[in-house]
Amino acid sequence: MPELPEVETVRRGLEHHVSGRAIESVRVLHPRSVRRHLAGAADFEAALTGRSLDAVRRRGKYLWLSVGEDALLAHLGMSGQLLVGEPDRPLSPHVRIWFTFSDSGPDLRFTDQRTFGHMCFVPDGAELPGPIAHIAPDPFEPSFDPAALGRRLRLKHTGVKRALLDQSLISGVGNIYADEALWRARLHFERPTGALSPAEATRLLGAVREVMTEALAVGGTSFDSLYVDVNGESGYFSRALKAYGQAGRPCGRCGTSIARVAFMNRSSYFCPRCQKAVVRS
Repeated sequence: MPELPEVETVRRGLEHHVSGRAIESVRVLHPRSVRRHLAGAADFEAALTGRSLDAVRRRGKYLWLSVGEDALLAHLGMSGQLLVGEPDRPLSPHVRIWFTFSDSGPDLRFTDQRTFGHMCFVPDGAELPGPIAHIAPDPFEPSFDPAALGRRLRLKHTGVKRALLDQSLISGVGNIYADEALWRARLHFERPTGALSPAEATRLLGAVREVMTEALAVGGTSFDSLYVDVNGESGYFSRALKAYGQAGRPCGRCGTSIARVAFMNRSSYFCPRCQKAVVRS
């Protein structure tokens, strides 16, 4: 699933190619992609046709385009793509929602092979759409308070990786960047949050921001063609990964083989030497 750096890369592309343009037509080609718009596909199309798209914003893994006082909210799911291109190019069978613009310029296509992503129209949602108001600020927002988050982390009764994936605590972090940040902070993914010292919590949150900043600089992490930016180009952070997906390869610090274990229907990757396992009495 695209995480913060990948979604931010898409946001920047939309800001460049779509912001300020008026929608000529909207066609919902698969109803599942507007399942969160409870009034249905026809209402979604009518609500947006003829409207202008303004600022493009993001919180965590969600992004939205302001439409006056309203918002067009999107989540890419596992395989969603927002692709810009010439309107006369062939229509992929995976295009779920198709936007054309009154200037006859490049169109916008929400393409989603697995249809886990979605879009919805949110009245009065330009500043912060109601469906995501419960999501915590992400590390790049001005309202993000690492000191307060560090205190909240230490009060939780859970493992540190579970806490990083909790979008009500910190948004935008998924499996890839959780593993990478924990490797940089030299913390085991099962370390109890209550056992974190203030210095360890600070080091971890610094690592989260650091690794995502580096990923954003190269367009995010792409492992296959399912994550691309609005121009269809892949990100290159996969070349810099130190833990995630590196099972059996030597740790970049100590040379110990990176381990992989099952975790929450996913996997955790870590260095058994640099990131000592929890010792239980």
